Amino acid sequence: MDRRSPLGEFLRARRARLSPDDLGLPRYGDRRRVPGLRREEVALLAGVSAGYYTRLEQGQPVNASAEVLDAIATALRLTRAEREHLHVLSTTGHRTWPETPCTEHASGDLRMLLTTLDHVPALVVGRRNDVLAWNGAGHALLAGHLDPASPDDPGARPNLSRLVFLDAPTRALYRDWPAKARAVVGHLRNLTARNPEDACLAALLGELGDHSTEFAALWDEHPVDPCGRDVHTLAHPVVGDLTVTQQAFQVAQEPHQFLVTLTAEPGSPSAAALTALRQVCGAVP
Repeated sequence: MDRRSPLGEFLRARRARLSPDDLGLPRYGDRRRVPGLRREEVALLAGVSAGYYTRLEQGQPVNASAEVLDAIATALRLTRAEREHLHVLSTTGHRTWPETPCTEHASGDLRMLLTTLDHVPALVVGRRNDVLAWNGAGHALLAGHLDPASPDDPGARPNLSRLVFLDAPTRALYRDWPAKARAVVGHLRNLTARNPEDACLAALLGELGDHSTEFAALWDEHPVDPCGRDVHTLAHPVVGDLTVTQQAFQVAQEPHQFLVTLTAEPGSPSAAALTALRQVCGAVP
């Protein structure tokens, strides 16, 4: 039995955030030793035996069907993203995982696309949130204090998760840093569910946990974020405040890589700030 299984951690975290009152369950005057629902209560709501649910939460192989997982997801009031995450975690113990190389590269086609999108801040991110490539606008917006050539050196490559938690200029960039931090941890949870045997990703998580108590606390909460679209207000050191929409597009040829773009509402002060930033930093003629 592995009580540290990702599936068990996730189920316990989601069970802890609910109370009997949330679901209309009787308390019978009980004094609970831990917050949230009991395992027996989740099992009752999902229509499975308490022993079955306990084995599932403990990470024991039970071959849960999609229907059972959906019933548990409904009982725990999971969001759509959390429901999908539950299904991914349930397969972890039943798949053979190939060795994952630590070094990744952005293809020539993606690099050409970044150059073509010189008016849009954009970057290519890998399976561990490493920046594999960025255009001038993307570098100027998110990390102007770093060497623009750093993504080309695998040993010095910026990592977006590391920057958010351990880099002071990046932390200061986000007006709502706690929301950004939670989104980053939620994305890392998705990455680890899909790459459970990735030693380099595990090393990154260990580094973040050792050097950031905020990361460790968020990691224990087990947030899940699909990392598709988000809106951030940035306090940029060159052009001041601006609001951007961040979108991540999965690369078809490299399913573990994402093309990330950051755009502003056309005609808005934020769009004008992006134009000014590109001009000041030499990202456009």
